[in-house]
Amino acid sequence: MKLLKVKTARFSQVVEKCGKPQVYTLWQKPAADRHLQAQIKKNRVMTILKSESGTDFGMVGFKERKGTTYLVFLKSLKWFADKRIVGIDWSLARE
Repeated sequence: MKLLKVKTARFSQVVEKCGKPQVYTLWQKPAADRHLQAQIKKNRVMTILKSESGTDFGMVGFKERKGTTYLVFLKSLKWFADKRIVGIDWSLARE
């Protein structure tokens, strides 16, 4: 059985390349949120999920799940598209 090696990137690297993100709060259904849809199309959204061990990690793109947090970046996240974003430092995010 071959284990898939997941490529990772540090959150600080993402912030360095794409700017400080803003925490995005959903006030309506994502499909009806035009601002969010525009950011998704520009590859600027990251979904923050909890792992089984309880640590936060990010994935580029919008994944609708309960208990997730969304970050919107100033620049496109396409460089980090296939990576698991680790080392989430909430002090680097703008409220």
